[in-house]
Amino acid sequence: MDAIRTDRLTKRFNGIAAVEELTLTVAPGEIFGLIGPDGAGKTTSLRMLTAILDPTAGDAWVLGRHTVREAEAIKPDIGYMSQRFGLYPDLTVMENLDFYADIYQVPMQGRAERIDRLLAFSNLTPFRRRLAGNLSGGMRQKLGLVCALIHTPRILFLDEPTNGVDPVSRHEFWEILGRMREKGMTILVSTAYLDEGERCDRLALMHRSELLDTATPEQLRGGYPTLEEAIIERIGAADADLAHDAFGPGQKGDDRKADHAQTGRIPDGR
Repeated sequence: MDAIRTDRLTKRFNGIAAVEELTLTVAPGEIFGLIGPDGAGKTTSLRMLTAILDPTAGDAWVLGRHTVREAEAIKPDIGYMSQRFGLYPDLTVMENLDFYADIYQVPMQGRAERIDRLLAFSNLTPFRRRLAGNLSGGMRQKLGLVCALIHTPRILFLDEPTNGVDPVSRHEFWEILGRMREKGMTILVSTAYLDEGERCDRLALMHRSELLDTATPEQLRGGYPTLEEAIIERIGAADADLAHDAFGPGQKGDDRKADHAQTGRIPDGR
């Protein structure tokens, strides 16, 4: 059974497509990446798959359960870390973890041991009594991840979890994801950082609400020297009406590549 499956999943807001007929599958134990520029439809896709947002059309199943008809049955088995995960800055690391453990009804018996394991797993043990508001950006993201894992979900959904985080913290965060995958967890992560895309088992390239391709990073790279060059060219080719200006007003191809070199993110396709 697929961990995640979608069939022509679609979401429109006031008639404007945010996601258009998304069809894909995610295998159990896989790190699957959604990549694409801002506005490609990644966040909307994740919100539909986590049963937060109902689709306009199409269907999706998570662990064999329909995301609309069986939404409540899905939620205990998934963890979701949004772009602005709801940590409470005036609570300590431990108090935030206890709060989310209460929300997910984690039994008191064994709770302390579970929290200790997660803190050690994420290298947050020395900061357990620090206020969340006083943590660095990278540490806050690790705490958000641990909160999303407090109930031991089978699938983890992450929406651009390292956006704005320094390179060292991004590397550490992905080391944690790798260890989780080794334990058998399925991870669906959206990112605009192509070096993170290289660390996924498979990728879905989205642009302007549509799925352009699903493949391994090596397959997407094809004959290009780097994944970013392949993605930039692929998105440019998809914008036939903007063939000479696919990534922003007045930008030429070399300028778009320079933008990527400075930020590490996929250039915006608007």
